[in-house]
Amino acid sequence: MERFMSEAIKAAQLGLSEGGIPIGAVLVHKGKIIGRGHNRRVQKGSVVLHGETDAMENAGRQRASVYRDCVIYTTLSPCIMCTGTILLYGIPRVVIGENKTYLGAEDLLRQKGVVVEVLQDSECIRMMEAFIKEKPELWNEDIGV
Repeated sequence: MERFMSEAIKAAQLGLSEGGIPIGAVLVHKGKIIGRGHNRRVQKGSVVLHGETDAMENAGRQRASVYRDCVIYTTLSPCIMCTGTILLYGIPRVVIGENKTYLGAEDLLRQKGVVVEVLQDSECIRMMEAFIKEKPELWNEDIGV
C-alpha cells in the first residue's frame, strides 16, 4: 500500500511542478498500476481533470470486470465528481492520503459499499496545507467555492 501511495504523491508533486494543484492518484489492478494521474485543471484548462479522473483516463478503456478488481490511491479525499466516477465504474476500494485539509464524499462511498481507508499521511497533509496557504484562490476555484 505504501508503494502505491508514494506513486500518487509523486504524481501530485508533478502537478505542482507544472503550476497545478498537488493532487495525485494511481489506479491499481492486481498489484500493478494501470493508470496514474494528477490534477491538471490549470495545465489543460479543464473542468474535470482531477487526480482520480486523470488516472482513470490514463488507464484507458477497461472492461467492467477490471474496474471491479481495482484499488484507487489518491492523495486527497475524493470530491463528489471523483466519487461519482469511482461509483460508476464499481471500484471497490479507495485509499486516501489525507482528509484533514478537505473532506470529500467519503460517506457516500461507504454508503455504496466501497471500502475507504484514510492514511492521514504527513506528506499529503503538508503538501496540501502549503498549497492552500500559498494559492487560496486557486484552491477555492478547484473545490467550487
